[in-house]
Amino acid sequence: MTYCVGMRLNAGLIFMSDTRTNAGVDNISTVKKMHTWETPGERTIVIMTAGNLATTQSVISLLDERAKAPEDRNPSILKAPSMFQIAREVGRTLREVIEGNATTGQEADGAFGATLIVGGQIAGAPPRLFLIYPEGNFIEASDDTPFFQIGEAKYGKPILVRAHDPEMSFEDAIKLLMVSFDSTIKSNLSVGLPLDYVTYNADSLRIAHAARVETDDAYFQTVSSGWGEALNVAFDQLPPFRFSG
Repeated sequence: MTYCVGMRLNAGLIFMSDTRTNAGVDNISTVKKMHTWETPGERTIVIMTAGNLATTQSVISLLDERAKAPEDRNPSILKAPSMFQIAREVGRTLREVIEGNATTGQEADGAFGATLIVGGQIAGAPPRLFLIYPEGNFIEASDDTPFFQIGEAKYGKPILVRAHDPEMSFEDAIKLLMVSFDSTIKSNLSVGLPLDYVTYNADSLRIAHAARVETDDAYFQTVSSGWGEALNVAFDQLPPFRFSG
């Protein structure tokens, strides 16, 4: 399983992903799910992947190859004129891989399914963030939908819904995402550290920070234990329930 979050802020975009992949409780490994492309001063692209590992690795490999040797039939994401066109090309590539691996029918398509988050900016246009579905279609983040999750989303969503603020700093956003990931990790063993994150400052056209949070990261452990203690304190401060009658 996987958990990835892409989020819009007034300051730019922020991305975080776990790295755990498993094919059963006795076959767990670490795989990078965060991928970046840059042409400094011209464009920055970030893609996160969730779903069938063979599918997602094939998609990323194809995008990489086509970026190095673009063709009219298979345009490069490093040459596309807009983030919308990049999202279209990523969606088309995803569908191409799924159709190439599947035999026929919905069951076959589902076995090779994947979802992706694509974000970034091209010079002269604003930063944009997209969620790509297995069918190759996609939706874009907006003021009403300022973040996307893929993979094991349900456990980490409540804190994002309650605490996300478009005016928050990247530092506060990292803290918020760590709480979201901690909640997910504690609820589902198929999601785990290390975590990768990338921050992108609007109009900078280059990645600001890219780092990995290892399993022994002191700050993450402080956030994890502090959040648990804060929840206990908040629960104790709620008024007591009384049965009527």
